[in-house]
Amino acid sequence: MSETFDEAFDETHEESGHGRGARRHERTFAALPPAHGRGFAQSWWGQAWLKALEDTALDTQQLKTGRRLARAGAVGAVSVRPGRITAVIQDPGGTAHRSDVLLQQLTEAEWDRFLGMAVERAGHIAALLDREMPPHLVEDAAAAGVELLPGIGDLEPECDCDAWDHCGHTAALCYQLARLLDQDPFVLLLMRGRAERDLLDELQVRSVAQAEAVETPEEEQEEAQEGVYADVAYAEGAILPPLPDLPPLPSEPGRPPSLDTEAEPAPGIDVAALEFLAAQASVEAQRLLAEALAPGHEQQPVGEELTPGEDAVRLAAAAPGAPVATRLASVSDRGKDGLALAVRAWEFGGPAALSVLEEEWTPGAEALARARAALDAAWDEDERPQLRAARNRWTVVGGDAQLRQGDDGRWWPYRKERGRWAPAGPATHDPATALAVVTGGE
Repeated sequence: MSETFDEAFDETHEESGHGRGARRHERTFAALPPAHGRGFAQSWWGQAWLKALEDTALDTQQLKTGRRLARAGAVGAVSVRPGRITAVIQDPGGTAHRSDVLLQQLTEAEWDRFLGMAVERAGHIAALLDREMPPHLVEDAAAAGVELLPGIGDLEPECDCDAWDHCGHTAALCYQLARLLDQDPFVLLLMRGRAERDLLDELQVRSVAQAEAVETPEEEQEEAQEGVYADVAYAEGAILPPLPDLPPLPSEPGRPPSLDTEAEPAPGIDVAALEFLAAQASVEAQRLLAEALAPGHEQQPVGEELTPGEDAVRLAAAAPGAPVATRLASVSDRGKDGLALAVRAWEFGGPAALSVLEEEWTPGAEALARARAALDAAWDEDERPQLRAARNRWTVVGGDAQLRQGDDGRWWPYRKERGRWAPAGPATHDPATALAVVTGGE
């Protein structure tokens, strides 16, 4: 713990009989100075704490309010005890609010698994003593069925301002606690139900017991220290734990992190464009995951990578703001109206529809024969419209309707609008069905 936190630290003890005679501790940290010009969490575990807050809160405006309050030094002394943190937060107008954030304590069984795992890995204990929480400690704990860091929905707010979700006061408390976690991960372990002294005492007891129970000849100890190569362990599938079931598909894309840091962006950085791209990356990730989890996905061919022009249309189809849409129209060399047509085509059929909009091709003899046979079979003799063929496009003579054939043999309906041919619907294998989309079946 840094000198600042040493000076702020005050620890009290309350007898409560929490698990094997352990004492319940409450640690109180004095109010910290304003956090000007720095983030609230520098460590990865502090950032994970804030991610749990930001992924849970339904109102991003309350998060912004919380950051402003915490930066301004409005959070009073923070009391940390098992399952709860508490502080008094001053509104800008001077009104004080008591705010609490609750976190589920680990069960006795979970603590037993965690301590058993930690005592077998001396590096974990050394890291904690150095006020570090390395990722492999958290990963090993999770493998033992113990989640140390909070996840979405784990931080439960309580505030006397009567907000039903995270308010600016509980958000400010969470941002302040991230600074404490940066300095001392034992703060998180205390919230999970064990104080530092109790943990270290129990680890010491277990370490001694383990050393006394395991006494092997020096030759066996040296052999055991050699371990097993990873490829050997992998080949021996029987010694590996079973893989867990796949998690369920999220019901909606995850929310990207907020870029509102209350600091001016670097020159040339378009914050609105970055936020839009982050949101679309989340949407695309969920779509790809849904495809990967669908039955028979492994039998499907791998799609071709989108060209920059195609990707610009995909992004424009997500209805970005006007500045981003203008940039996409420019980089795709389509212009505003051209991009609008491309977006409409994309919405009807993705890259295939975009290709039909922007590319003409001449069918080979065999493809042309199949196309004519499909057109002849689509209507009765007296109902067949008069069509004028030009490459892969068949236009209704004297009308504003057109059929375009894709290179996969499907037919796409088009309608003339303001002098330009515009896509009017998705593709079908029947030309009559496609044309009816434009003509209404007339």
